[in-house]
Amino acid sequence: MNERATLRLKAGRDRSLRRHHPWIMSGSVDRVLGDPQPGDTVVVVDEASRPMALASYSPHSSIRARVWAFDVQQSIDDGFVAARITAAAERRRRLGIADGDAVRLVFGEADGLPGLVADRYGSVVVFQITTVGIDRRRDAVVAALASLDGVQCVFERSDGDNRSREGLEPTTGVRHGSLPEPVWAHENGLRFHVDVEHGHKTGFYIDQRDSRRLVAEHSRDRAVLNVFGYTGSFSVAAARGGASSITTIDSSGPALLLAETNARANDVNIGDLVEADAFTELRSLRDRRASFDVIVLDPPKLANNPNQVDRATRAYKDLNLLALKLLRPGGLLFTYSCSGAVSSDLFQKVVAGAAVDANREAHIVRRLGQPADHPIPLHFPEAEYLTGLMLLAL
Repeated sequence: MNERATLRLKAGRDRSLRRHHPWIMSGSVDRVLGDPQPGDTVVVVDEASRPMALASYSPHSSIRARVWAFDVQQSIDDGFVAARITAAAERRRRLGIADGDAVRLVFGEADGLPGLVADRYGSVVVFQITTVGIDRRRDAVVAALASLDGVQCVFERSDGDNRSREGLEPTTGVRHGSLPEPVWAHENGLRFHVDVEHGHKTGFYIDQRDSRRLVAEHSRDRAVLNVFGYTGSFSVAAARGGASSITTIDSSGPALLLAETNARANDVNIGDLVEADAFTELRSLRDRRASFDVIVLDPPKLANNPNQVDRATRAYKDLNLLALKLLRPGGLLFTYSCSGAVSSDLFQKVVAGAAVDANREAHIVRRLGQPADHPIPLHFPEAEYLTGLMLLAL
């Protein structure tokens, strides 16, 4: 490891770094001095060679370096990583964030650990590594997570597409202890099965905790449509809230089977489970003149990068247009985008356009987003990836 390697920025390309944005893009780099290897810590300097930060070097990525620390005297070692994991977990504890045991312990750059996400489900912690710098510190990550009070199993799910952009291969498996079966996420008086080994992300979408509570609060005696239902968490919340009927749409049969498991685990009836393409089924419901009091639209990420935004916004508009046509007067639409490349302002404009085309008036009741265990640093707006609207249709 070459700790003395230096990454020099081009003239005028240090402004974002001075505002403590943690990414150094490849186009901002003037030259690399020394011979740093992937994951090595480099000193980032401005055009006058004044030290600005310590960062993890990634020659295969368009994000050429990610900042560890703006104090260039800091030692970047296993102790540094462990201390940041411990501090991140302690912040969540002090805030009393989760009503239950499902919580995001580490959220990448927001916790000063670029490329590391760790979610806790009771005694099980599931982590993902997407950058080469953290990948070099895997053992320290596992040891720190395993040392947290009550943790009995640490499981790795580093199998996302982002790893290939860092020159990394996918890797998964138990890294500490043994994986119990089943694993449950508890929140707001409900429990959900977590497919740690094969589910999306770390097995469950903790980030919709607050929205599931809202849906439960507004479902009593109402007909609810849950689109892109996945494992039925919104449907279970609606059932617990007293919905008169529930329809769940998802293209995955296994996901709907898991939705049934979650319904039984909470002793509720989640009604009709429809295995179908969401766009096709929404059009079919429109043609059959179906209508609902509450509709949840929570699609998967539709834009992975800025080049895909136009296509994504067309899809978001189609979905919201169809939903608004199915919504009864006085009904509520919970609509979301988890595409970080689609800003909250753009998403609102897309939904507004859908309302115009649907010939519906709607008011924003609440703006929705990720909960407090997914913090958004002022200097790193890219951490905001989940945006949503709770709309009242007139």
